[in-house]
Amino acid sequence: MFLIEIPHVQIGLFAKMAVFDRRYFMRIHLLVALLAATAVSAQQDPAQTLITNVHVFDGVNDGRIENANVLIEGNLIAAVSTDPISAEGATVIDGGGRTLIPGLIDVHWHTTYAYTPATVLIFNQGDMSEVAIRSMTGAKETLMRGFTTVRDPGGNPFAIKRLIDSGEYPGHRILPSGPFMSQTSGHADFHSLLENPRNSTSELSYWEKNMMAMVADGVPEVRKRTREILKYGASQVKITTGGGVSSQYDPLDVSEYSVDEIEAVVEEAANFNTYVLAHVMTDRGIRTSVEAGVMSIEHGFFASRETLELMKEKGAWLSPQTMKEEDMVWDSPVSAAKYKQVTDAVANLYPMAKEVGVNLAFGTDQLLDASKAYQQSLYLVRLGEWFTPYEVLKIATSENARLLELSGPRHPYQDGPLGVIKEGAYADLILVDGNPLENLELVGNPGEYFDLIMKDGVVYKNALD
Repeated sequence: MFLIEIPHVQIGLFAKMAVFDRRYFMRIHLLVALLAATAVSAQQDPAQTLITNVHVFDGVNDGRIENANVLIEGNLIAAVSTDPISAEGATVIDGGGRTLIPGLIDVHWHTTYAYTPATVLIFNQGDMSEVAIRSMTGAKETLMRGFTTVRDPGGNPFAIKRLIDSGEYPGHRILPSGPFMSQTSGHADFHSLLENPRNSTSELSYWEKNMMAMVADGVPEVRKRTREILKYGASQVKITTGGGVSSQYDPLDVSEYSVDEIEAVVEEAANFNTYVLAHVMTDRGIRTSVEAGVMSIEHGFFASRETLELMKEKGAWLSPQTMKEEDMVWDSPVSAAKYKQVTDAVANLYPMAKEVGVNLAFGTDQLLDASKAYQQSLYLVRLGEWFTPYEVLKIATSENARLLELSGPRHPYQDGPLGVIKEGAYADLILVDGNPLENLELVGNPGEYFDLIMKDGVVYKNALD
């Protein structure tokens, strides 16, 4: 039955990439069997749910709507009122004076990289079935931290997204970018030195065949690969225009892709009515990317004030991370040295970005270690070093949702807005025991302080009973 559900466009792409074979089907059968054995069903809610006696942070306004009631019909919010709401037959949840906030959004969360160790993903290019199993089970953990939506900036979460969206398995919403794409010797180049030199007719690597990462060189090839990524169902396209920490062949100071190549990707994305995000850290790389039409800069740690002002002028977004040196341990001394350069720059970037007033997003970029995925919540709390609790929560809800709207018609969730609590919005809600607008630490411990987690009108956690 699962095989019938694979869209024909994806079958065509798999066949084209030489992975549509018996071994692939055997792995899918194994994956489905294992997931079926471990799946946890959400509490299926009736048509209406009424949450009473709550103080509402709506994701936009400073302060709370005191003593409010919220009616959910299906997967959308039907009403928010300080007056009593009559809803005969609805399931009633008494919030007990807690704070209701929108579901959190992480705009840089790698669904298929966060829970899979480097020994599988980078050094061995291990079995995709293992990656999928780890990622599917990890998606539930992410949801239970209150992150109801993520923008996935690289990897292959498409099957996971379908299973989550169908309600078969618990997990977060996903706006997928598909495989992140770089030039040869770029951030997405996982080929061994022994495989070089390669050309446009060379066989794709295992990760390329499985849409985890992609190498493309020259304008014709980047156009083709961008079209393939969009054909596969990407909401937006991720390229790398500068060096990275986890990659081995590109120092942080390098610039990747020519202006012509970047503009070609931007044009193809625009033809699909969506946008391009770029992994880049250097000031030169950021400026080149933004001038070529890139609308979201991932990381951007070495940006100058002048470049941030250019981004503000263009309406582009900055998506850095609040990482510290102790957050990650790297087996590769090359990666460890690059990581320290990055973490040393964090404290300078945030206050400057705030002063300039550039569009600022929240993303975490947790990688290669399931035991560290919980840091997603801690990264959000760390924003409090430079922003008020209100500003932090607004960034992680309605502001992040604004960034996601750059996907236009490619945005997969069109029934209502995300990141806000208002009539017509998606019923993605968290009930916090306390007031996070006064104590931001509450969102750093979701296991203790998140008493209710709802996504799409369905309750996944209820500690009030």
